[in-house]
Formats: sequence, C-alpha cells, structure tokens
Amino acid sequence: MDWNTKLQDIIDYVENHLQRDQEPIKQEEIAQLAGCSIGFFQKVFSYMYGISFAEYVRSRKLTLAGYDLKSTNLRVIDISYCYGYDSPTSFTKAFQQFHGITPTQARNIDAQLRVIPKMQIALKQRYTWSIKQKPGFRLLGKKMHYRKGEQYTKIPAFWSECQRDGTFSQLITMDQGTPQGVFGLYPYENFNSDRQNYSLMVISDDALPKGYYEISIPATTWAIFDCQGPVPQAMQNGWKYLHEEWIMKYPFQHAACPELE
Repeated sequence: MDWNTKLQDIIDYVENHLQRDQEPIKQEEIAQLAGCSIGFFQKVFSYMYGISFAEYVRSRKLTLAGYDLKSTNLRVIDISYCYGYDSPTSFTKAFQQFHGITPTQARNIDAQLRVIPKMQIALKQRYTWSIKQKPGFRLLGKKMHYRKGEQYTKIPAFWSECQRDGTFSQLITMDQGTPQGVFGLYPYENFNSDRQNYSLMVISDDALPKGYYEISIPATTWAIFDCQGPVPQAMQNGWKYLHEEWIMKYPFQHAACPELE
C-alpha cells in the first residue's frame, strides 16, 4: 500500500470517528494505519501539507461543531463533549479562536463560520485491462433517458431510484451471470446522439417482467478494465481514462455492441 493510500485511510478514519462513532482518535490506531510510529507520521504529515496533524483534527472538530450549532438544537455542553472537550468553557474558547465568534453567536442566522473541509489525498489512478473473447448472452432490465452532459448526475440518481423502488432487488433475484453482478449498459447506436439512454441489466434467461426490456449480446471480443474505488467516482474516472487516453493509444475498431460497466 502506497503512502497516499495510507494517508487517505487515516483521513477517513478521522472523519468516521468525528462524525459517526463519536469516539476519541487513538494515536496507536493512527500509527497502525500509517505503518510507522506516530511521531514519524506527524512529521511527514506536517511536511507534506503545511499543517500539523493535531491542528488538522482540531480544525475539523470545530468545523463540524459549527455545522451542529447551525443545523441542530443540541446544547453547547453536549456539542463540546461530543468533540472531546473537557468542558463547555474550553470548547467556547477554542471555538471563538477558530471562528471569531462564540458558539451562542454562531446560531444567529447571519453568522459566518469558518470551514476547513475534509482533506482529499490525490490518489494516482491505476487501471488493469485485458482483451477477452466472450460468448453471447441475454440481458434484461430497465432503462432511463438523458442528454449528453447529464450522465454524471442522472445515472447515479437512476441507480438510487432503482434501489428505492425495488428494481435493483428484482434484478438480483433474476441474475444468472457467472460471476453475478448488475450491468450498466450504454447502447452503441446512440453514441453520437444528443439523446442518450442507460440501462441497469442482469444476465438472465427468466421470463421478461412487465416494464422491463431485453437485449441479446453477440459473441465478440471485449476490452475489460478494472476500476477500483468508491462508486460512482471510480466508474466516472474509468470512463474518462478510457475515452481520453486508452482509445487514443490503442485505436481498436469498436464493434456494433453496447458498452457495459
């Protein structure tokens, strides 16, 4: 595991403890994630980002405390203990030094609060790919429509809708693929059109349910890419790599066949 990946794991650990678990951040757990002593980790962090690790954690605590004061009715004493302060007095002092106003003043509708966002470590994208001959198969599922440029918002929203309305669960029960998994499908014939469509589908020989459609994929040769990371960012980054770099370097002829994710 490279250093940037370790740093991102530590940043995620901090956020999880501050926002979800509401537990103290333990130095021994940080050292374990970093794979080195806590002292060495703190030196590297300060050198790379121009801020001490302790200061970063403190800034995130006070940023999140500001959100809580603005969006909840929690008492100041409860918020102070939530973020690890020994007393409301010490919390108020730290809050005022960071934001320039007291916690009570922060609840005023026109109060402006300072924000230090969650740090995002720039991870280098790595992809593996292969060329494989695959036999034909049948897909069935549901589709949605969008216009070019809308895919980064409309497609994740379509996934969410299908998970809410039971479509995703029904697809999984019909899935006969090996290995199993839900496909996102982009039809080849629409690639140059302003109006696009996208489908969620599974490999299946089941009868076609009402409101679904099917497509038969012929035996053909596929370029297969592994995109690893949080969805949908990993998928979107993978498509960007495919269209902006890989296709330019390896100008294979596109078959008259959909693209699948």
